Amino acid sequence: MSLFQTSFIYWFFVVLLMIGLYGAVGKANLVKKLIGLSIFQTAIILFYVSIGYKDGAAIPILEIGHGETVSSIPPADFINPLPHVLMLTAIVVGVATVGVALSVIQRLHAEYGTLEEGEILDQITE
Repeated sequence: MSLFQTSFIYWFFVVLLMIGLYGAVGKANLVKKLIGLSIFQTAIILFYVSIGYKDGAAIPILEIGHGETVSSIPPADFINPLPHVLMLTAIVVGVATVGVALSVIQRLHAEYGTLEEGEILDQITE
């Protein structure tokens, strides 16, 4: 297999990151900026979950029968659960952050009548 075929998923994550970065930096509308940040965050979460995966690995749950000890179980290749747990926390924090950002955007729209960053800055500096 070629390098592109083996690392296709990582190229997909890079494309998602660039789309999110463009949305967050290149757009003037605050809702579009928030959508770009959400896409950026999703790409990072998908990347971390994908690096926690290993071909042929088992889940890290040991079933120990009566009279059996952990040392008597043959060693196996386990999937690392830490990236998945950390990304679950990141998802919760991300949802909360988007909720707060949407409420701030709603308040800005009620105050200034627009969601365009430049127009809000013009009204503030007047």
